[in-house]
Amino acid sequence: MVILYSSCRKDNVIDNNPSITLNFSADSVIFDTVFTSLGSATKQLRVYNNSKSKIQISSIRVGMGDQSAYRINVDGESGFIFSDIELAGGDSLYIFARVTIDPQNINNPYVIEDEIEFITNGNNQTIKLVAWGQDANYIIADTYIEGLPPFKIIADSLETVYWRKDKPYVIYGFAVIDSYGKLVIEEGSKIYFHSNSGLWAYIDGVLNVLGTIEEPVYFQGDRLEGFYNDVPGQWDRIWLMEGRQGFDHIIENAKIKNGFIGIQVESFSRVTENRLKLNNVTVENMDGIGILSRIFSVEATNTVVSNCGAYNLALTGGGYYSFTQSTIAAYWPYSVRNTPSVFINNYLLDSIDNPIPIPINCNFDNSIIYGSNENEFETDMTGDTDSLYFFRNSLIKTTHNITNPDIYINVLNNENPLFESIENNDYRVDSLSPAIGKADLAIASTVPYDIIGNSRLPLPDVGAYQFIPGQNVDDKSLGPVNHMSPIKKLTHLFKRGNYPKLK
Repeated sequence: MVILYSSCRKDNVIDNNPSITLNFSADSVIFDTVFTSLGSATKQLRVYNNSKSKIQISSIRVGMGDQSAYRINVDGESGFIFSDIELAGGDSLYIFARVTIDPQNINNPYVIEDEIEFITNGNNQTIKLVAWGQDANYIIADTYIEGLPPFKIIADSLETVYWRKDKPYVIYGFAVIDSYGKLVIEEGSKIYFHSNSGLWAYIDGVLNVLGTIEEPVYFQGDRLEGFYNDVPGQWDRIWLMEGRQGFDHIIENAKIKNGFIGIQVESFSRVTENRLKLNNVTVENMDGIGILSRIFSVEATNTVVSNCGAYNLALTGGGYYSFTQSTIAAYWPYSVRNTPSVFINNYLLDSIDNPIPIPINCNFDNSIIYGSNENEFETDMTGDTDSLYFFRNSLIKTTHNITNPDIYINVLNNENPLFESIENNDYRVDSLSPAIGKADLAIASTVPYDIIGNSRLPLPDVGAYQFIPGQNVDDKSLGPVNHMSPIKKLTHLFKRGNYPKLK
């Protein structure tokens, strides 16, 4: 009887040892229902006490309390906060989470998040709550491989998939175009990325973005509140890898904003045979780099890249690059920027940091490279391979000697282009700009209309925009790693997240 009595007393004693924590059936509760009308859904979460002792959960609460779209049910009671829940050793507890959403409420974010917070013996543990807040096409990661970001294959091998403008696309994780797959994004489509999410065309996958001037394609973060209009780093990147000859990545009439890297193009397993072709594309407000390349071929016309935290353009490891009638403007307002707007180099580093030289050919024609730093153009070249770069009828800001007429042809050096409104990302030039009428006519004739459809002939201006008398400054149609060497910094940016490649 004494032994039995002692055992009962032990079972009823609550163990306050802070080493005891809860275990859960999942690290997040995701409501994968896409509502088309006012509705609700319920999911369950199981909470385990894997210790041998009875514990007391001091608090179970919904993070946003009665302001949340979620409520929970614990032991048959519904609410937002519960206290002093006892859980015997080896036992478990069911929690039911319910979300109620009006998908037609345009004030809802696309992804509605909250969390359930548990406090046990001084330990704070949280479980994410995730649901979809508006009617949209949701691309939800369903594959988890250690070292890779969560992803979902949205265009399988030999499959062509079309995204249309009827409903927005919201990407949660990485949307992957598999080898020999193709994604075509049609005019007027809106693509929203959740935090750390992106779009990835794997080796021999193809991305075609086919916007029009009247209906461009938008890529941006999924936070729609006004505060987030110009907040960089809200999503990760558009990542394009090498492909076959004749299967180019094409992006036309698109606006890409507020990510970490706007477009990353790289040859990984072999030198690419395809190209990235950009036309009428705006990339702005990237926390890292606007366009980052490695051993690739990029042909850009009427392209505006502006306000990036590290580089606007980083063209590395050799390759072929052509920027025609483009504007590269660097006015990063969030911190000190010690990097130039444009950086090019002709080598990569091996495993012990020795340079591997790779030929490069880079042209800037009828283009502007300007910004807030004294020097906005820098090269880092090894002499063991062919390295050619040329500026024709361009305006650049640099401290380098540009007297070599074989490289710098009819260049305007350090002359302020007089942009209409840097604060509003309006990189048209005003009526007194030195860029007016200074473009080469033969080059301009290959791109006869500017980025918003104005004719630039017969007196073409330098840059992506043609000055139009009477243009309205309020026109609504317009669309930090500072302590490393340039090549080390670029290596760091390529490896953000340490993602190995898909096998």
